[in-house]
Amino acid sequence: MSPVGQVCPPPPDGRLVEVADDVYAWIQPDGTWWINNAGFIAGDTSIAVVDTCTTERRTRAFLEAIETACPSRPLEFAINTHHHGDHTYGNCLLPTTTRLIGHENMRAGLLADTTLGSFPRFWEPRPEFGDLTLRAPELAIAGDMSIHLGDRRVDLLHPGYTAHTDGDLIVWVPDARVLFTGDLLFPGHTPMVMAGRPSGAIDSLGWLASLRPEVIVPGHGEILDAAGFTETIAEHERYYRFVLGEARRGIAEGLTPLGVAQSADLSGWTHLLDPERFVLNVHAAYAELNGEPVVRSAALADAVKWLGHPIVTRV
Repeated sequence: MSPVGQVCPPPPDGRLVEVADDVYAWIQPDGTWWINNAGFIAGDTSIAVVDTCTTERRTRAFLEAIETACPSRPLEFAINTHHHGDHTYGNCLLPTTTRLIGHENMRAGLLADTTLGSFPRFWEPRPEFGDLTLRAPELAIAGDMSIHLGDRRVDLLHPGYTAHTDGDLIVWVPDARVLFTGDLLFPGHTPMVMAGRPSGAIDSLGWLASLRPEVIVPGHGEILDAAGFTETIAEHERYYRFVLGEARRGIAEGLTPLGVAQSADLSGWTHLLDPERFVLNVHAAYAELNGEPVVRSAALADAVKWLGHPIVTRV
């Protein structure tokens, strides 16, 4: 086994980093739209995978990296941290013997997804998905559970409320103090809660911090140490409170979510990638404050209007 922290030679789509003993992160730069992180945990005799990728090419590169790092251990489990396609569309490329696990709301969300068959016009160019079909978790859970890879325990934890989505799971490896957060964290990127609730996203930050992890693998962006984790938690909280404050201003002034985005002072957030997500987040804040669901197509249409062009993809 290679020394902890060694970076394996990267294929074009990502790099595999051993972040603790037999715990690996699959990092895909630059982590913008449709480009996620994943990973896996190896026990004595088998492996648990954390998320897949958007496209066939990217998922195959990830699975090949797993095989190179741990050639003798089967993929016993795979966990989806939430239903979004960048973390799930590659599920169908996992072995049929792999037991796929997700929250019950995550499973329902993925089964309702029509993107592979009818890609929305809001992003360009259309990703080259490859030969993919939806595969939803065979094992759907309502709360927390643990799996065991020989003597190694891996905890799958649900916050108990809607945050990034209504079916978020985090993956906690207690013996290594490694945390896979899914899209509850976006270091270096504008966080997004279009499918969730800003207040729940704020609450989830304290919940994550309570675990006191030493290595953190976010759903997008670079691996964090404890100091970087603390900084990211604080920045995310400031951002979500800014979103909620701007939404309250907009409601008081009779503005639409797009009107809020066009009039907001975003100068404090120019260092974050994907600034158009602010529009989507204001839609989510309006929905939360007004007790209504987000209309996804309207939110994305407003993001395109705010940008002046479709959202750029580089998948």
